[in-house]
Amino acid sequence: MRKALIFLTTGFEEIEALATVDILRRGDVDVKTISLTDQKTVVGSHGIPVVADLLFSEADCSATDMLILPGGTPKINDHEGLKKQVKAFSEADKDIAAICAAPMVLGGLGLLKGKSATCYPGFEKYLDGATLKTQEAVVVDGKIVTGRGPGLTFDFALQLLEVLAGKAKRDEVAKGLLLA
Repeated sequence: MRKALIFLTTGFEEIEALATVDILRRGDVDVKTISLTDQKTVVGSHGIPVVADLLFSEADCSATDMLILPGGTPKINDHEGLKKQVKAFSEADKDIAAICAAPMVLGGLGLLKGKSATCYPGFEKYLDGATLKTQEAVVVDGKIVTGRGPGLTFDFALQLLEVLAGKAKRDEVAKGLLLA
């Protein structure tokens, strides 16, 4: 079974995080939510408290296949431990996904140089060295997947499912969600 970790910080975009978790779990991906705060309960950008599966200090990033960064707030870029793990994943040629504001983390680490990427409007300036695809819902370039924003979360999550479990599993889950 493929494994993924999705990281939550105060002000995260609930749709991007929770719909992604839901779709991946429907597709039999073992996905865990990880709090980047010092508590398991993390409050999203619309005041919805979510209880994460683990604190960052408890997460074993080495035992996972993909790191997923939802947007909603630039605060996700403040966690040095997360940035260290993202860089290590890139160096190991493992899958990394970010949506909305979160691609700024990848840009700040120099991981988007020479790659195509998208993000939430207004965050393009943080995608250092990227070829911007600002009208695309989801952009895949090598081992990096970027998504534009909350209204496009299903596209983003289904693309992650395809990366982790294949096109047949993506199509099966999309059909069950009445998206195909």
